[in-house]
Amino acid sequence: MSGNGIDLARYRLQRAQDHLKSAEILFYAGMYNDSLGRSYYAMFNAARALLALKQLDSKKHSGVISLFNQHFVKTNIVDRATGKDFNKARVRRESSDYADFYLVSKEEAQSQLEAAKRFLRTIKTTLESMTLG
Repeated sequence: MSGNGIDLARYRLQRAQDHLKSAEILFYAGMYNDSLGRSYYAMFNAARALLALKQLDSKKHSGVISLFNQHFVKTNIVDRATGKDFNKARVRRESSDYADFYLVSKEEAQSQLEAAKRFLRTIKTTLESMTLG
């Protein structure tokens, strides 16, 4: 493993943690739509952190999700529930960003925030096992 891949993974994980912190702040401020988006981006950057270890990336969100599923979910490095959380988060984020009159409820934002927290814990553990192992 090259140092650059590890450094990039750490950088992306830090960005993911920053997005998660923003999602929490926005959630507690009652800004559920924005919190939902930041929760998704926390997951997105965490997934890209893992992909960096395999020197993989995509310019499209769908590509990142596809690569994540192909290289980490289908190979059982990450469990299927984690992959499903990531897919669901993308759909929710796209709906809240692009659909007219889509109102994000407190419960939906909270559900996505909790999913993002689980996702980041899983990714962090996986990163540690891949870089130490």
